[in-house]
Amino acid sequence: MAETPHFKRIAILGVGLIGSSLARVVRREGLADEVVGLARSEATRERILALGLVDRAEADPAAAVAGADLVVLALHLGGYEAVGTAIAPHLAEGAIVTDVGSAKRAVIDRLGALLPSHAHLVPGHPVAGTEHSGPDAGFAELFQDRWCILTPDAGADPDAVETVAGMWRAGGMMVEIMDAEHHDLVLALTSHLPHAIAYTIVGTATELEGDLQSEVIKFSAGGFRDFTRIAATNPEFWRDVFLANRDAILEVLARFTEDLTALRKALRQGDGAALHEMFLRTHAIRRGIIEAGQDQAEEDKRKDG
Repeated sequence: MAETPHFKRIAILGVGLIGSSLARVVRREGLADEVVGLARSEATRERILALGLVDRAEADPAAAVAGADLVVLALHLGGYEAVGTAIAPHLAEGAIVTDVGSAKRAVIDRLGALLPSHAHLVPGHPVAGTEHSGPDAGFAELFQDRWCILTPDAGADPDAVETVAGMWRAGGMMVEIMDAEHHDLVLALTSHLPHAIAYTIVGTATELEGDLQSEVIKFSAGGFRDFTRIAATNPEFWRDVFLANRDAILEVLARFTEDLTALRKALRQGDGAALHEMFLRTHAIRRGIIEAGQDQAEEDKRKDG
């Protein structure tokens, strides 16, 4: 196992769920001599200081990254260009810049041209989260036994890549190196499409007549409750993800539409054998997720709905 990295100064730009959870890992594992947090609002800056997540809280990105040997962007993807432009002239020699965004090709395209040649870009995506947000929502165990995908571009410094990997391993994560385009397609199916479906289904419920809508809420079965949990996540965050990864999402939406058409046909024709075959195929995927340690079989015992 590679040695756990240690930093003189880590700058975490955005101290919400992921950023604050990472700050807690840094504190727990002693990964840095100093942690600096970036937050727009004074209330948030005061809160992250009160929680002991950072040693210093800044509103100015340039001040936050000055002298940092690791910079972590934990912002909405839509803010990357503005922040990248602001921090680029102030990055230290050899500074590593990484992120936690859910779309990676866009990160390389947006930040790669902005950063100076003496800084190293290592895009990353810790695949972990909850529907909650803000510095109080974070917890160090968020990353335990989850995957972090790194998508360094061709020519990325291998030592910088390993340093970022070591940081996430210190948080309990398993690390995978992946091509950015492949990452975006995989996540479009495993994360972005489910969110698109959840937002659509819950949106349909909001348009129902009053009595029917109240009954949908009152008698919600487990499946619908799961959709409402997914749809409760930060709308600004998901707006930026969908725009940043729109090509891959459109591709998987097209595949999903084809499968939905097949389902409609089977229903219309009363084809029980076709329906059974569709539902049977999904069991193999579910078993694979459980065997990979990414969920627990106990959740499948629910009978409601």
